[in-house]
Amino acid sequence: MGFRVLFCFSLVLLASCTTVRYESYPKATHAVASWYGPDFHGRPTSSGEIFNMYALTCAHRDYPFGTKLTVTNVSNNKSVNCIVNDRGPFVSERDLDLSYGAAKEIGLIGPGTGKVRIEYAGRDTQYVREVKYIQGSKGPFALQVGSFKELSNAARLKMALELKYSKVYITEAEIDGSRYYRVRIGKFPAKDEASRFAKTLANEGYSVLITSYDEMI
Repeated sequence: MGFRVLFCFSLVLLASCTTVRYESYPKATHAVASWYGPDFHGRPTSSGEIFNMYALTCAHRDYPFGTKLTVTNVSNNKSVNCIVNDRGPFVSERDLDLSYGAAKEIGLIGPGTGKVRIEYAGRDTQYVREVKYIQGSKGPFALQVGSFKELSNAARLKMALELKYSKVYITEAEIDGSRYYRVRIGKFPAKDEASRFAKTLANEGYSVLITSYDEMI
């Protein structure tokens, strides 16, 4: 009897000291998908990757970069596995932008848009970035998320960030005779505050640099 009581007590103690973790994944959802291709082929995506219209990728407003999705065209039941590496769509009443290659796999090129089922299939954590700092930066601080020679590329990243964040702006700088357009977020009085926000962006998959806030914007 004494052994049984001790054994039961041990089980209770073990149960109370053990934390069980469950991973929750987004449920499958239905959405409206469109596609994009030649106009953006060879241009940088919001994640920093160069867009390849033939690769199996997609743009989503919320999923972190590197999210793997199985997308099924409900009209013909054709499916494709693609990875989120960009932000969009920027057109209302659309939820997902497929690359030309992904859209072709499920027969979406002709119709242009269509109803799809989206299933979460994990994430490639290689898209998680490390926050970088410019040595000697003094407050207030800003977060730089991209730097481009073409204003159109900077404007597109700004628009992508504004799907979720506020106080996004573009600054101009001339370096060795070349003009650069830098996409930045916020004005943070303290470095710790800037660092916390930077980590959120880096975990989402953005390349982030903490630098001094430029008053000339």
